[in-house]
Amino acid sequence: MHALKKNRPLRRVTLAAATTVTGFVLLLSLKPHTPPAPAEASSSVGRSSTASPGGSSGSSAGTSGGSKSTGSRTVTGDTVQTRWGPVQVRITLEDGRITESAAVAYPSENPRDQEINSYAIPQLRRETLAAQSAQIDSVSGATYTSDGYKQSLQSALDSAGL
Repeated sequence: MHALKKNRPLRRVTLAAATTVTGFVLLLSLKPHTPPAPAEASSSVGRSSTASPGGSSGSSAGTSGGSKSTGSRTVTGDTVQTRWGPVQVRITLEDGRITESAAVAYPSENPRDQEINSYAIPQLRRETLAAQSAQIDSVSGATYTSDGYKQSLQSALDSAGL
């Protein structure tokens, strides 16, 4: 009996070591939702590829007159790369006032993104039309989308000369 009691502590130590190693391997195998390095690289690519569409809408806005011109024109802001995906806003101006605001691009890759943005985008649109500027409140639960929306909106307003 004495020999069996000596084996039990060894079994416990072996089991504890195996459990620790397994837990450590599982911990190291976890991966974040979006790796930070590709997000940085895609933001510079996204900005360079969207520079010409923003420039072309800015040039069409220039043909309609000065910054406080009459008539209707549409301006698209820069694409802003957020943690969860790109956000881009297009605004319509009439007589120097924002009459329409629409999110051209926003995160919608998974059901959670779709759920969040189904209530965030309309709220951001209402805020934009009420404020007539990019000084709008963020939507709770959609902070990254809200920040990207405001940055793209400010870019569109800058392109329009407002």
